[in-house]
Amino acid sequence: MTTTTAPESQPFQAEVAELLNLMVHSVYSETEIFLRELISNASDACDKLRYEAISAPELIVDGAPPKIRIAPDKKANTLSVVDSGIGMDRQELIDNLGTIARSGTKSFLSRLTEAKDGANLIGQFGVGFYAAFMVAERIVVTSRRAGSDQVFVWSSSGGSGFEIAQASDDDATRVTRGTEIVLHLKKEASKYLETYEIERVVRAWSDNIQFPIELVPEEGEPRQINSASALWQRPKSELSAEDYKQAYQQIAGAFDEPAMTLHYRAEGRQSYAVLLFAPSTKPFDLFDQARKGKVKLYVRRVFIADDADLLPAYLRFIRGVIDSEDLPLNISREMLQNNPQLAQIRKAVTGRVISELESLGEKEPEAFTKIWDAFGPVIKEGIWEDFERREKLLGLSRFTTTKGEKRSLKQYVDDLKPNQTDIYYLTGDSIERLKSNPKLESATARGIEVLLLTDPVDAFWTSAPLDFGGKPLKSLSQGDIDFALIPLLDDKADEKKDDSGTDEATTIALIKDALGERVSDVRASQRLTSSASCLVAGGDAHDRMLERLLAMQNKAPATKPILEINMRHPLVAAIAGDKGAANDLSKDLSKDLSFLLLEQAQILDGELPEDPAAFAGRLNQLVLRGIAKG
Repeated sequence: MTTTTAPESQPFQAEVAELLNLMVHSVYSETEIFLRELISNASDACDKLRYEAISAPELIVDGAPPKIRIAPDKKANTLSVVDSGIGMDRQELIDNLGTIARSGTKSFLSRLTEAKDGANLIGQFGVGFYAAFMVAERIVVTSRRAGSDQVFVWSSSGGSGFEIAQASDDDATRVTRGTEIVLHLKKEASKYLETYEIERVVRAWSDNIQFPIELVPEEGEPRQINSASALWQRPKSELSAEDYKQAYQQIAGAFDEPAMTLHYRAEGRQSYAVLLFAPSTKPFDLFDQARKGKVKLYVRRVFIADDADLLPAYLRFIRGVIDSEDLPLNISREMLQNNPQLAQIRKAVTGRVISELESLGEKEPEAFTKIWDAFGPVIKEGIWEDFERREKLLGLSRFTTTKGEKRSLKQYVDDLKPNQTDIYYLTGDSIERLKSNPKLESATARGIEVLLLTDPVDAFWTSAPLDFGGKPLKSLSQGDIDFALIPLLDDKADEKKDDSGTDEATTIALIKDALGERVSDVRASQRLTSSASCLVAGGDAHDRMLERLLAMQNKAPATKPILEINMRHPLVAAIAGDKGAANDLSKDLSKDLSFLLLEQAQILDGELPEDPAAFAGRLNQLVLRGIAKG
């Protein structure tokens, strides 16, 4: 297999070149991450070999189980990481080491550039191989795909490109299956040639890798330096918090500590082991449009897939392993979608995760708060998607309300006012804007608690017919609101008292005439106590926030809102102040005031007036008119 052609040079994908430039010219505090990432890749290659060998045993001709070897060479200043896994052919070397085929690459590179310690992002994004350029000035990868006679060599110095060539006879003889990665280390990375340093890094990050990791010292016999045990198969009594932390970081490729750990074995109609973790910080790809979970599926300790949808999409932040004793080892990815046994596991584990979150919320509120702060918007997706568990997810949710933060619906219902039969909420862009929204005024006057919902997903799940504990959820931006039966906090206040002498029918008729088709209706408000106006949706229309989101995405035609007016407000009273606006000047003033009621309501809802220039002109004229009178 002597090379007959010169090495072929190819450029890196633009994003890879940018990434390598960051790696080469930056110094991160945890450069040791490179070794964990290379071991993780080697483990994946061994997993893939075991999986493919189920249907093609000839791929493991020698019958030797896959393993990983680490060999330091101080004389050559090289560190080799070798696996006897699936290996790569020529095109796979180009595809896997020359491109980053992931969405969000630009955003990732931007974050990596800004991060004080970008190593914390590397494991999250799956670009671990390139981390090796933090310690290596040149990398040579020699690989033979299992079952192939061809061996190829990929090499790069981290510049603008790489070379690829067919291997020499010596390389082909040395690499009989799998991949050999040789790092030509930088001077400042020489510590990674010390055996004690290699052992420390492996114990810290890769002890639970399921394949033997052998250290091949320059002197002495090779020895295994990891436990290589399926930690999820061990009894909980044998494991410490540190064991779980290390397992989480290795399985999830994470650096934070788990906020929740769930470890149990299910026995009965099906037998399977579960080891799941809830992170305490957001993974980089939490809001990726694919919404894929990252729980790994094993069958009798053999890795099968990491995208088997073992949990619903709204629990995609959960990391870990489910290891079945009953599924067939040769189950295909297509069969995973429709396998009834897997569907039963999915249902049971989903219920157990939600129960564990409920228990955590009651017993360890601080740990639950970490999870909710990081993943609350994702969990709330389930309120819309999972009808079966909707009330449980509502009970699990925590809200900012007019009474405080992290309030549960149970707390809300326990604090209901006399004669209050509904749970009220308001959706919007920010807490500050919602707190100043005029739609809260009548509720505030009665001490009624209101949920303040600002996550984009809130506008969607609240559109479903919902109740909690028999109490319906009702929007303050939609339909009719009547608080007449709920007493005011101030007994002396009387919202219904009208000393203005304003003719309601005349005023509403004048405003309707001025605004025309810009609104669907004008009516006296039961929501307002001090503000002049607000906009609401009709009972059959979408909530105002959802209307705006759908309109931005062109997914639904916008419906005309209802303008509610406060009949006790001087601005409203001025519209019909002359009992009919008989002269032209009064008609113009009535029209300007009517538009002002609409436009200030739009601004308070976070919208722009339809014609900002006309709004500014009207406002200026009204101010000048007031100055002239003064």
